[in-house]
Amino acid sequence: MNKELESSGNAVFSLMYHLIIVVKYRQDVFVSDAMADKCRDIITRLVQEDGEEVVSIECGTDHVHILFKANPSTSLPKLVNVIKGCSSRLLRKEFSEELKDKLWGDSFWSPSYYLATSGNVSLDTLIKYVENQRKGL
Repeated sequence: MNKELESSGNAVFSLMYHLIIVVKYRQDVFVSDAMADKCRDIITRLVQEDGEEVVSIECGTDHVHILFKANPSTSLPKLVNVIKGCSSRLLRKEFSEELKDKLWGDSFWSPSYYLATSGNVSLDTLIKYVENQRKGL
């Protein structure tokens, strides 16, 4: 996949980000396809509602990788907080029985996250890495 240039007003840009969010206590909660599928669906919808585009998304057993395109006006900390807050609430509601022995309190995600631009490796390599997160489970 090539990085395509986009434009908005007076700006021409190609902003691709790699976000990793980790489950609190590194608990293996994404062992079922149902929970991983739901998590991917929720996050994809949240990113799209904010005006960005998910390029690739996949769950490891205790974390999620998200590759997304953004525009220069995107508030990245705000977007990450929306992703983590809304997905936490929705996943806890739907999968409360599966999560009760692994997570307690109101937290689903670790408070920290990893966010980088995708310029250090080729986009194709990064997409393959993200898509292979569930292989071997």
